[in-house]
Amino acid sequence: MSIRPIKQIIKAKPTMEGAGVKLRRAFGFGKTQEFDPFLLLDDFRNEHPDDYRAGFPWHPHRGIETITYVLAGNVDHGDSLGNEGTISAGDVQWMTAGSGIIHQEMPHGDPQGRMHGFQLWSNLPSSLKMTPPRYQDIQAADIPEVTEDDGTTIRVICGNLWGVQGPVDGIASNPHYVDVSVPPGIRRSLPVETSRHAFAYVFDGAGTFCNASGPLSVPTEGVGWSDTSVSDQADNRSLVLFDSGDEVVVHAGEAGIRFLLVSGKPLREPVAWYGPIVMNTQEELRKAFAEYRDGTFLKHG
Repeated sequence: MSIRPIKQIIKAKPTMEGAGVKLRRAFGFGKTQEFDPFLLLDDFRNEHPDDYRAGFPWHPHRGIETITYVLAGNVDHGDSLGNEGTISAGDVQWMTAGSGIIHQEMPHGDPQGRMHGFQLWSNLPSSLKMTPPRYQDIQAADIPEVTEDDGTTIRVICGNLWGVQGPVDGIASNPHYVDVSVPPGIRRSLPVETSRHAFAYVFDGAGTFCNASGPLSVPTEGVGWSDTSVSDQADNRSLVLFDSGDEVVVHAGEAGIRFLLVSGKPLREPVAWYGPIVMNTQEELRKAFAEYRDGTFLKHG
């Protein structure tokens, strides 16, 4: 097994989206090659209703999939096809926008005012940009959870880990999306296929992700092995971008660590992106916005 080197550790940055929702963006609207097939990850955890209640009113999407994972509170959603519903704590909504959809997402906090969760955007290959839209709404009770002998717990949302299969299926980039909790002081390895791009997003506790990016320095007199830097610390709202390898190794800190581990097979296609629409060429992008203006954006339903 080869440990994945760490390319970069990034702190999620404050930003504003929708009708004025304050959130943190881990990555997005920049270089897409290193995260391919993923485009954006937003952390919308918030305890102040005035910062999120305006929500995300009606807006279009085309050419992508949006994955919403709620930890606390509720998100009401509705769309141009007549679908509507609510996702609550522990639930996941995997929306394939495909050829185009117009929808809204309106958050509501729990009794303590908390609205916690994440939204990940995954790109669609050119062959599926204009596929019919579809939803996969997954209830918390349907997401398998496994606890290992060392106390490490995983919730498998999509893909397969340790023989456990997540409920989301039929996704073009065959992503793996797992919620991992490692108890205090435990060192844990997690397999990730070499052919995938992968990242971890820490949202509770802290830990050390072992870094195989270079050999150990040769100790000199007065310098012990404990002084040789071979790892990187990551705490709340830290995104860890990995290089290639077939496993990720984490050593949980004194409060334990909880993080999302996400990987996917890169599409390696050109990206033309503006706002909520992601295509392969600027011409396709212009056409999408022209159709949205003239009322011909929706192709199915």
